[in-house]
Amino acid sequence: MSKHVALIVAAGAGTRMAHALPKQYLALNERPLLWYSINVLCNHPAIDTVCVVLHPEDKWFEQYDWQAFRERLFPAYCGGGTRAESVLLGMRQMRERVSDDDWLLVHDAARPCLTRELVGRLVQELEADEVGGLLAIPAADTLKRDDGARRCLRTESREHLWQAQTPQMFRYGQLVDAYARFPDVTDEAGAIEHAGGVPKLVRGDARNIKVTYPEDLAVAAAILGSAGWQR
Repeated sequence: MSKHVALIVAAGAGTRMAHALPKQYLALNERPLLWYSINVLCNHPAIDTVCVVLHPEDKWFEQYDWQAFRERLFPAYCGGGTRAESVLLGMRQMRERVSDDDWLLVHDAARPCLTRELVGRLVQELEADEVGGLLAIPAADTLKRDDGARRCLRTESREHLWQAQTPQMFRYGQLVDAYARFPDVTDEAGAIEHAGGVPKLVRGDARNIKVTYPEDLAVAAAILGSAGWQR
């Protein structure tokens, strides 16, 4: 029977946060931002193993107490220069722990508001799928294309457009092969698409935000601190 394993990408520097500390370690409601993704995935009953991909020179991870997750979590100090490279190197580090038919859920540490319910929905909807898929939400805002000088060239139709989120879930063997062949993609679904697959869109949640800029921390803190929010 196929297992479900997770890979958390946490090897970036988060330069757009304008902070000396890497984004994944910034304080969010008195915990490092990375803790939230680890907590949800390590404690989810469907997930067997969680690999967190770190920069080879990461000096912060071991400063925190991860003992509560020791049975499922293992760090891999192998991150590359791009997100795609980090994912591929992380998958290769997992080789002895997974089989080609196992499901791999790739998640960005920059999305700390992931919930057990979203993980469960992704697993349930894709369990019998031939390709796999990703969490995503339909585009809601009016979309403008600029002319290269920050002036509106035209308004784009948002019909059939979705905003990709993570986790993204595909078979381990297929994803390793797709990333090796198409290393310039920006997410797992893109690699699978280039390899000829048609990923399924699973309805995500607008609160599963990506922390990119300083103001995003306050939004994430409010979401995580809201009454009834499932962590």
